[in-house]
Amino acid sequence: MAKLPDLVAYCDRRTRRAAFKDAPGAFNGLQLANAGRVTKIGAAVDAGVEPFRLAVAAGVDFLIVHHGMYWDMPRPLTGPVYDRVATLIQGNCALYSNHLPLDAHPEIGNNALLAAQLGLRRDRGFLPNEGGDIGLIARNRHSRAELRARLEKLYPRVIAIEYGAPKPRAVAFCSGSGNSALGGLAGTGVDTLITGELREEHFNRAQEEKLNLYLCGHYATEVHAVRALAAELAAKFELPWEFIATDNPL
Repeated sequence: MAKLPDLVAYCDRRTRRAAFKDAPGAFNGLQLANAGRVTKIGAAVDAGVEPFRLAVAAGVDFLIVHHGMYWDMPRPLTGPVYDRVATLIQGNCALYSNHLPLDAHPEIGNNALLAAQLGLRRDRGFLPNEGGDIGLIARNRHSRAELRARLEKLYPRVIAIEYGAPKPRAVAFCSGSGNSALGGLAGTGVDTLITGELREEHFNRAQEEKLNLYLCGHYATEVHAVRALAAELAAKFELPWEFIATDNPL
C-alpha cells in the first residue's frame, strides 16, 4: 500500500508536468482523488466509462491515462460526464492524466519508445514546445520496405503512403495525431514520418512533397508511455499494476 500524494508527486516529477505546456484547456495531473491510499496501479490510453469500469473491476485504485477527462473547464457533471466521475468515486479509483509530457519524455515517452521498437535512437527533436520538443527524429538504418514490415509486425493496422526515399536517412516520430507534424518537418531534411493518424488531404501532400508516411493508429501508438510510467511507478512503490486495454481501432 502507498499514499496517493506520494504517487502523484513521483509522476509529476518524472514527467516534468509543471514545466511542459500542453494543449489549450488540457489539464495534466491528478484529476480525481480517492480515499488517499493506493494498492494497485492501472494504465489506460483514454478516460471513459468503459476503461474506468474495467479498471475498477480489476481492483485498480490509481489509474494513469494519456487522454484525461478534462480538456475544457468548467463542465457540468451530468450525463456521460457524471457516469465517468461516479464510476471512479464508487470504485475509490483516483485518476491521473498526462498528455504531451508523456509523448515527449526522452526515456518513457511514446515517441522514444516508438523509435526503440524499431531499434532507433533519438538524434534530435522536432515540434518545439514550451518545456521541450514533442516529437523526435532518429537516424535510420532500415530500408522503406524494412520499416513497413517491422511496423506491420508491431501494429494491427498500418497505412503506408510511400513517395519518399526508398532508404530514408532519418525518421521522424509523432505519436497520436500527426496533423501538426507535417508542417514541423519542413526544413529538417526528413521525408519519413511514423505517426498514429492524419487527415485525408495529407495523401496528396505526401505525393507532392515526396514523403513516406506510416500511420499505425492513434490509440496503438499511445499505449507505450502510460504502460512505462505505470510499470516504473509500481516498481518504485512495490505495487502491482495492470494495463487496461480497450478495443479502440482508431
